[in-house]
Amino acid sequence: MAAKNFQPQLQRFEQICKDAGLKVTHQRLEIYRELLAAHDHPSAEAIYKRLEKRLPSLSLDTVYRTLATFEQLKLVYRIETVESQARYEAFTARHHHFLCKTCSQVFDFNWQHFDTMQLPDDLNTIGAVDHANVVVHGICTACAQSEEKTCAI
Repeated sequence: MAAKNFQPQLQRFEQICKDAGLKVTHQRLEIYRELLAAHDHPSAEAIYKRLEKRLPSLSLDTVYRTLATFEQLKLVYRIETVESQARYEAFTARHHHFLCKTCSQVFDFNWQHFDTMQLPDDLNTIGAVDHANVVVHGICTACAQSEEKTCAI
């Protein structure tokens, strides 16, 4: 896989950490880099497994705490899945998520109409909206085709 230049995102990351009074440690930087490069919305456990050989002193607890900090700083977005195992992504362009209930993959999709819709006024009586996105649950095409093949046998 060709290495992508994440320099602008890393500069933003470093500035946000500094503004929050947070040191930019090697472990924090590597966890964030891993999320920038990931396309599969990894869990904390998956991030830990990917980094443990490069960072032998890294613990799963450190990954969890780091992700929680990143989430507070709005550097990452947490996606709750059906299995109650959070998956993470570095913030990118606005998009939504499709969760496959068979293989647990998370797919990104765009929905321009939703993005431009005004939210209901009733929400103002509930509280201030930070962000809104859609999470769609279903069966991905690959799993549906696999189920069709299994049923045909």
